[in-house]
Amino acid sequence: MHSLTHLPSMPMSLPLFFFFLLLLFFSVSSSSSSPSSPSSSFSLPVLSPITKDVRTNQYSLSLDLKTPLKPSKLFLDLGGLFSWVDCHRHYVSSTYHHIPCNSSLCTLLSLNSCSRCYGAPSLTCANDTCATTLHNSVTGKSIFHGALLDAAALPTTDGRNPGRLALLSDFAFACSTTGLLKGLAKGVTGSAGLGWSDLSLPVQFIAGSSLPRVFALCLSGSPSAPGVGFYGSAGPYHFLPEIDLSKKLIYTPLLTNPSGIAGDGNHSRPSGDYFIGVTALKVNGKVADFDPAILTVDLNGNGGTMVSTVAPYTVLESSIYEALINAFIAASAGLNLTEHYPVKPFRVCFPADDVMETIVGPAVPTVDLVMQSDDVFWRIFGRNSMVRIVEEGVDVWCLGFVDGGVRPKTSIVIGGHQMEDNLLQFDLGMKRLGFSSSVLVHHTMCANFNFTSNKNLK
Repeated sequence: MHSLTHLPSMPMSLPLFFFFLLLLFFSVSSSSSSPSSPSSSFSLPVLSPITKDVRTNQYSLSLDLKTPLKPSKLFLDLGGLFSWVDCHRHYVSSTYHHIPCNSSLCTLLSLNSCSRCYGAPSLTCANDTCATTLHNSVTGKSIFHGALLDAAALPTTDGRNPGRLALLSDFAFACSTTGLLKGLAKGVTGSAGLGWSDLSLPVQFIAGSSLPRVFALCLSGSPSAPGVGFYGSAGPYHFLPEIDLSKKLIYTPLLTNPSGIAGDGNHSRPSGDYFIGVTALKVNGKVADFDPAILTVDLNGNGGTMVSTVAPYTVLESSIYEALINAFIAASAGLNLTEHYPVKPFRVCFPADDVMETIVGPAVPTVDLVMQSDDVFWRIFGRNSMVRIVEEGVDVWCLGFVDGGVRPKTSIVIGGHQMEDNLLQFDLGMKRLGFSSSVLVHHTMCANFNFTSNKNLK
């Protein structure tokens, strides 16, 4: 078995990469002198609100697209190599243009695949233009379709508030059919790719500027109060009441999986997913008993630990899952917690009346994801380890991890529930993940970012 390797340098040479992105992504566009109008020249990081759909447990981010700019809601795909948008329904813009075949951008996007169209030239029909395979990460469905450049905008930020809109004149994305949206939350019109790629949403907004190749996510579990994503910022990240969460981070290397993209069929492309080197699980400080070799990655890309916004709950290979629930039940007995019959998809549940509440959620044993050494661990408290289920006379807290079966592609997939109210910083330059563990410890939450606009920010 082989350990995951550190993320490699980008395939394109740095000078050529920046020249190309300067040419394509930051072309000069006119803007009004009004402080509220978008600016195509900006030096501050940008941000996006991130909302949760409680019916699907999916997360989406908001940005403006097209000309004139219109609000768009895109599914947040942390491992997506690039973004895609439904171009077949209500897509009207005066500034879109197709990407030529055999261009440098097409190479990045699709390894120079070209589309042929036998209808009248239109938004979704153009000969000798770039096309690529796009993927719905929730349903696993893929299609082959064209790609576009068009205007996109996000608010700038000083880490405390949003400011005026920053305009990206040529945002690259793939066009999808309306059918590819099936399985995504209501109101979503595409997918925002935040994966390890030169064409991810964060990198496109950062490229050609002096901003660091860093983005951070703070997911909120509230259906009414959004979390936030910061792009091009290593901090500060201020949350009410005046807490800078960039000062609360512990770091572990970001790793890459050597195999291609699951479901893509083009295994010559590296995975866009973010992996970390978990070496053990502990429950109340005691190591859960399973073979740690499962946590390494073989040459076929099997194994390891991935961070995902697609999985609603953390998914564990069966032997890891059994070890976790056995250790958790044993530690819970010391808290006088008695098991209730389970509620699918979970296996361990306790009557809600028996579980005390604390500042970090239900008072249950802690679960630690141990990284490169015993003193580097992501601690999961009750807020993130337990799920409240109230239905048909049942009121229980259940351990929010699920069994991924024997020999899954990835041994541990850290899901959205375990990421909520944790700040995660993805530093692509330093190739490291910064994680805060629960921000509730610091008397704040991811819904506490102040979205009151400061129009003085440029």
